[in-house]
Amino acid sequence: MDDSVIYAARAQVLADLQARGLCTPDSVTLLEEACSERRWWLQQWPDGAPYIAGLIAQDVQDGLADKFGRSAPEGLWPVCVTCTSGPVHTLHIDPDLGGPDPRWVCEESGTPVARLGELSHA
Repeated sequence: MDDSVIYAARAQVLADLQARGLCTPDSVTLLEEACSERRWWLQQWPDGAPYIAGLIAQDVQDGLADKFGRSAPEGLWPVCVTCTSGPVHTLHIDPDLGGPDPRWVCEESGTPVARLGELSHA
């Protein structure tokens, strides 16, 4: 199997973790675990390649929330920095199934913020 899809997805998610200052051992471990699990998933469903990057981003986001809780800064990744009022909230991957062409969208306003792998520094 060609792992280039997994490597590309890993690079995108890693770039977004770095952009938001959350490129920690815990988050990278979650990313590696997500890549490993999605590699198996991709072997079972090769036509799912366009969805892999978004699914891996969702896996890491869920893993951080599970590990740290949704009230901890590490559990809220990535935080929306475009909204200037209201409670702190996160972005989510759209479309929900992770692709094709996944992007981060504000969960409060529904506004697209960035393509996966292109988050700005907070």
